[in-house]
Amino acid sequence: MRAARALWTVAPGVAEIREEALPPLPGPEAALVRTLATGVSRGTERLVLQGRVPRSQWGAMRAPLMAGEFPFPVKYGYAAVGVMEAGPPALLGRRVFCLHPHQDRFLAPAAMCTPVPEALPTHRALLAANMETALNALWDARPLLGERALVVGGGAVGLLAAALLARLPGLELALCDTDPGRAPLAEAVGARFCTPEAAPGGRELVLHASGDPAGLRLALERAGFEGRVVEASWYGDREVALPLGEAFHAGRLRILSTQVGQVAPAMRGRRTHGERLALALALLEDAPALDALLGPPVRFADLPRALPALLEGGGAATPPCPVVTYTEG
Repeated sequence: MRAARALWTVAPGVAEIREEALPPLPGPEAALVRTLATGVSRGTERLVLQGRVPRSQWGAMRAPLMAGEFPFPVKYGYAAVGVMEAGPPALLGRRVFCLHPHQDRFLAPAAMCTPVPEALPTHRALLAANMETALNALWDARPLLGERALVVGGGAVGLLAAALLARLPGLELALCDTDPGRAPLAEAVGARFCTPEAAPGGRELVLHASGDPAGLRLALERAGFEGRVVEASWYGDREVALPLGEAFHAGRLRILSTQVGQVAPAMRGRRTHGERLALALALLEDAPALDALLGPPVRFADLPRALPALLEGGGAATPPCPVVTYTEG
C-alpha cells in the first residue's frame, strides 16, 4: 500500500493535510500519478473553503475525483499535473493533467489523464481547467469578427477568455477590473484595460467573470442594443439583484449562463469533454504571456496555512492562479 497526503477542508476557513493509503492499481484502465504541481481555482475553492456551496448544488458541484461530502469534510480541487508512474504503457513516465484535488500521489482512471504537450511548461499547464472554462464560455458566446467585446473581471477565467478573444481578427476588446493593478495582465493577454467607470458601452458581447454582482450589473449597463451578456460567475448561496427595468427590455438584452460541467451547445455532440480539455492544453502551449497569471509557488506542506490568504488575495502582487508545488518524501 502506497502512502499519500491530501488536502481536506474540514470547517469554514480550515484545511488540513491527511494521510491515506492508496490501494493497488485496480486494473489496466487505472493510473498512478506522482504530482508535480496543482493549481488553485480561487473563485470556486473559496466557496468550498467557506462552506458556501448551497445544498441544492451539492451534486452539481462535485469535482470529478473529489472525496467526502459538502460542506465538510471534503477533498476538493481540479487542476493537477503529475508524472504517470503506473498505468497504460503509452503514458508511463509522461506528464499528464488530471482533474484531481490537491494530493501528492493519486489513483485516477487513465482516461481522465490527458497528456501534457512536450513544449508546455508544467506550471502553465495548471491553467488547463480554467482555460477549458474560458473555452466553453466562448463556445457559448459565439463571438463574431468585428464585434465590440468587453470582459468584466480580471481573474483567471476572465483573463483567459480575453486571451482567446484577442486572437480573433477585427474584434475590439477591453477588459474591466476594479483593481488597476490588473492592467499589465490585461495588456499581456492582448486586451485594453479599463476600470468600471471607464468601461466602454455599446458592446455587442459582454462576458462577466468577476464573481461580484456589481460586475454583472455593469455588464448589463455596457451592453449595446440586442447585446448578449454571458455570465461565467457563480455566486454560491448569494442572491443577486439586477436592474431588469430601465433599458433592459428596450435594449432587447440577453443574459446567457455558461458553465463548464457540460460541453456548450455549439459543440455538444461534436467534442467530448476529453477533447475539449486536450484543446485547452493545446491553446496554452504557444502562449508564454499567460505565465503572468501564475502565482509564486507555495509548498504543499504549507498549503493549509496559506490557503485562506491565497483565496482572498488580489491586486498586482497576487496573480490569479496560485501554484502549489510538491516534493517526494
